Amino acid sequence: MASSKPHPHLLDQVLVQDNSFSKTLILNRPKQLNALSHQMVSRLLELFLAYEKDPNVKLLLLKGSGRAFCAGGDVAAVVRDIREADWKSGADFFCKEFTLNYIMATYTKPQVSILDGIVMGGGAGASMHGRFRVATENSVFAMPETALGLFPDVGASYYLSRLPGFFGNATCILVLQAYKRYSQTIFSFSFSRKKEDEVQLLRCYVGFRV
Repeated sequence: MASSKPHPHLLDQVLVQDNSFSKTLILNRPKQLNALSHQMVSRLLELFLAYEKDPNVKLLLLKGSGRAFCAGGDVAAVVRDIREADWKSGADFFCKEFTLNYIMATYTKPQVSILDGIVMGGGAGASMHGRFRVATENSVFAMPETALGLFPDVGASYYLSRLPGFFGNATCILVLQAYKRYSQTIFSFSFSRKKEDEVQLLRCYVGFRV
């Protein structure tokens, strides 16, 4: 089971819905487009580790509140910490973020990320490594850090280069050039096959580890 008394601030940023044998984790910073804060990453990592050991939890769902799934890591907070001579906090944030990516990629239980809205940077890392991804007509994908001359982190160079067909090479080129306008095409042809379901989701994105 998860820690019985997490800090109240952690509870606010990651909401948990109990649904019989599944847990729905909701990223809850809508005003910041659910940008991953230190507290949010810490809570997600805590929950993922706890639920993997809990035999009563069979399925995890991850989604965002508001108009974004997750717009990436809260880099502004990291920069602020560095300016205040607290570089260790920033280092701990990235350590936990990358550990969360690894945990999701090696998770033993099925997990589904609902990618409704903006999915960028660290938000892609907190979803693409899972087994299933579901997107809607509102999904927008990008790795905006490449526009600043940075390499796409959170494992993006791994999963993008392994997209089926020629999209593996083409997508990495587009990401390195910081293109966003092709995101719908990349989603449609590379991450999934189309499938209508009872909640009228337009596209179902099936992960590589099925």
